[in-house]
Amino acid sequence: MVQAGYFGPYGGRYIAETLRQPVQEIEAAWDAARADPQFHHQLSQLLQHYAGRPSPLYHATRLSQALGGAQVWFKREDLNHTGSHKINNCLGQVLLAQRLGKHRVIAETGAGQHGVAMATACALMGLQCVVYMGSDDIARQHANVQRMRLLGAQLVAVNEGSRTLRDAMNAALRDWAEHYPDTYYAIGTAAGPHPYPTMVRELQAVIGRESRQQVLTRCGRLPHTVVACVGGGSNAIGMFSGFIHDEGVQLLGVEAAGKGLHGYEHAAALSCGQPGILHGNLSYYLQDEQGQIRDAYSVSAGLDYPGVGPEHAWLHDTGRARYTAVSDRQALAAFLQCARLEGILPALEAAHALAAVQTLAPSLGADDIVLMNLCGRGDKDVALVESLQAETEA
Repeated sequence: MVQAGYFGPYGGRYIAETLRQPVQEIEAAWDAARADPQFHHQLSQLLQHYAGRPSPLYHATRLSQALGGAQVWFKREDLNHTGSHKINNCLGQVLLAQRLGKHRVIAETGAGQHGVAMATACALMGLQCVVYMGSDDIARQHANVQRMRLLGAQLVAVNEGSRTLRDAMNAALRDWAEHYPDTYYAIGTAAGPHPYPTMVRELQAVIGRESRQQVLTRCGRLPHTVVACVGGGSNAIGMFSGFIHDEGVQLLGVEAAGKGLHGYEHAAALSCGQPGILHGNLSYYLQDEQGQIRDAYSVSAGLDYPGVGPEHAWLHDTGRARYTAVSDRQALAAFLQCARLEGILPALEAAHALAAVQTLAPSLGADDIVLMNLCGRGDKDVALVESLQAETEA
């Protein structure tokens, strides 16, 4: 029997006593919401009429021709309202906050997409929104910072530690412990203490359900491989969930290799990490020789996290999914190729998955399908990409 909140040995609820009551409160509310047809109806209406679902399935024909081999298809989560998959999770969690009678919602963000989506959902529902973001990420994601503030969110810069996503999550957890009677903490990825990994997976599973139906309708068969980038892992686990029981479909998660796996400037927890505990759950994390969590690095702020959600850890150990890592340089090349062949600017996060597709597709047959989750658009990364190009050409 599988214990609730665990994926094999991974997951669980490793939290301070001060957080037990609010976490248990959220678990009870989530269980009640899952059984309530009204909750599902309200969420589906918001996803359709506000977020713009279903997102399209797009055949990247020019990219497929350039790569040779398999046909490449994109699940266009970049076309959702706010520009990424994050809105799926945020609308669901804000509805849950309302059910709990909370009027203040806090969130952490790296690339800013979860922060923007949460600020958007809170503005829609009339709730106060506070977003914690590492100061380094604020500097490299200025466009999303502006969007959050315009939407009415209070942005809190986190200057401790590596000043990135891990530290933003630490700060948000401290806020929650102090203010939980009127505050809901909306975690943006499929990590954290139970029930968050399961809840976020279920709220993102709409990606996988739509993708499976769409590819069968459009192509008459299932894909050879489903590909998604992996930081904490919410877009990937949502996408994988639609195909996880199809044994003939390979699942490929793509981590950030940063400046190379030989050193410490990467964020490839499954490729280079070990099991450990952080942010309330047991999973794979980057650690030093003493077992202390190491800083992660990626050019992509959304992948700049030293761990991965516990369900991905279990998929990795069981072999149901395979995980690889892509460098900054490879992601930049994939970004530029997609822009120039398909007229699509992918988020740097999604560009990591695309770089893996560049390697995979030529090795497959022309009748094979590679289905990639294009989880976000790259408007937020334009200035950064320009600076990276300049460095590369210098």
